[in-house]
Amino acid sequence: MPRANLRSLAIAVPETVRTNDFWKTHHPGLLATREQRALGRVFSVERAGTLTIFEQEMLPYLDDPFRGTVERRVLRPDEPASAIELPSARAALAAAGLVAADVDLLISCAFPSDQPGIGNAAYLARALGLGGAAFNVESACSSALVGLDVASALLVAGRYARVLVVTSCVYSRVTRPDDSLSFTIGDAAAAFVLERSTDDAGLLGFHNVHTAETCDALAYALAVEEGRPVMRMQTFPAAREALRDSAEKTVDECCRGAARAAGVSLSDVAVFVCNSPTAWFASFFARKLGVPRERVVDTYPRYANVGPALWPTALHLAASEGACVAATS
Repeated sequence: MPRANLRSLAIAVPETVRTNDFWKTHHPGLLATREQRALGRVFSVERAGTLTIFEQEMLPYLDDPFRGTVERRVLRPDEPASAIELPSARAALAAAGLVAADVDLLISCAFPSDQPGIGNAAYLARALGLGGAAFNVESACSSALVGLDVASALLVAGRYARVLVVTSCVYSRVTRPDDSLSFTIGDAAAAFVLERSTDDAGLLGFHNVHTAETCDALAYALAVEEGRPVMRMQTFPAAREALRDSAEKTVDECCRGAARAAGVSLSDVAVFVCNSPTAWFASFFARKLGVPRERVVDTYPRYANVGPALWPTALHLAASEGACVAATS
């Protein structure tokens, strides 16, 4: 059976590095009231009984106002998502030895996009000089994985010969610096080229589930600031339990399901690449699956939570620097 093969992968991050000193200097009052703010409420332990694995791994970080975050990359106020999307797309094409004309489908997974209500696909296609099809796929922090799945299915079905998937996360656009949620989030982009495999190489299996239980955890809402409407991320009271419980459920179900679909066991896997939206997620992931921690790549210390760009960034790190970065980065 034909497969989709991942031919190249590239990432791009903003030049601006924001360390924790930014808030210590500019927003000391926020630090003083941090536990009453959104981040303190979302990542906390407030229940009796046995702690979950997620909560056990979180405990060492609760005394840190930044919940283990070291630094993050953020766009300048005048930079759109395309400022990092286009370099990643061009680098992915170059790494594959291709030009835009070699690609017959572009899938954009922007979170959020530069234009309200309209994805970035057509704009990227225009900037790259790409012909053929271009459309948008959005599934929040899973967008890049869904883009990978959709592209793979279309390639295997013979609808397209080569697909460029571009994903970006620009959380700095939807979170104010005086909101404690901004402690843990950053901006990044990634792009990868997929093509129909001509040999036994290629993607072996997928397993997807929805996360409807997190619908009441985080969301975007319109706010008016300085007389103009802006989109802002907000949390709901159920966020702590929803994010904890969905992680406990989906990591195990999806990883084991994907392994079954691929015809392998978890012990056969040399390197695990996961979305790591918190400082403790890689350790939680390893414990939940019962796999060695050193096999799980963790980009959080470098980039913090970059949403849909998390797993491509981790895969790029593993490929470019080796799997040993899991325990040391």
